[in-house]
Amino acid sequence: MRIDKMLSNTGFGSRKEVKKLLKDGAVQVNNMTIKDPGHHVDEKGDTVLVHGEEISYREFIYLMMNKPPGVISATEDHHDQTVIDLLELEDSIYEPFPVGRLDKDTEGLLLITNDGQLAHRLLSPKKHVPKTYFAVIEGEVTEEDIIAFQQGVILDDGYKTKPGDLKIIKAGLTSDIELTITEGKFHQVKRMFQAVEKRVIYLKRLSMGPLKLDETLELGEYRELTDEEIELLMKQDK
Repeated sequence: MRIDKMLSNTGFGSRKEVKKLLKDGAVQVNNMTIKDPGHHVDEKGDTVLVHGEEISYREFIYLMMNKPPGVISATEDHHDQTVIDLLELEDSIYEPFPVGRLDKDTEGLLLITNDGQLAHRLLSPKKHVPKTYFAVIEGEVTEEDIIAFQQGVILDDGYKTKPGDLKIIKAGLTSDIELTITEGKFHQVKRMFQAVEKRVIYLKRLSMGPLKLDETLELGEYRELTDEEIELLMKQDK
């Protein structure tokens, strides 16, 4: 990789700013001062110093966020705050993006990464990656609803969903449920309950494939995935 690209990707500014760093003699590769922005480095094997400080390069970043309500799952928006706006600069420089989307008013697990291949495979309809949600429903959820979800319900556009695994935690005037689905249609959970004449009044995603929400994360907080979590995602993907 070119040294200017590596430094730019690692947060040392634009290519122009990186060129100035190089010109000023601030960059060393394997104890040799490098001024040529086109100099190629082995980002895994070479030792790169900027102002005497060693730089570690990572190609991919994997973040778990507990998405708060009122924030949209996008990289940029002219009107609303996005999940990327919540990231620290040291993470946003990797230009990550949310994997899939959660509705603006929905909370919970959101994977954010710049690994496009992993994201594509996790979102592929062919993979049937399960996603589990906790929801509060206006109205009493019944055994009939469980059976209907198992069989697949007809959405407002005529689409019949794949089977959903509905569990009733508490039933009453409002009901607490968990629902696992393997699709990601627009507003799917809300529309599935609309199909059985009920309304979602609170929705939170608990898991996506093998990745489970870290309940110690406050709304709007995020952390890097552990090596074990990344490994589980890679296995899920195969």
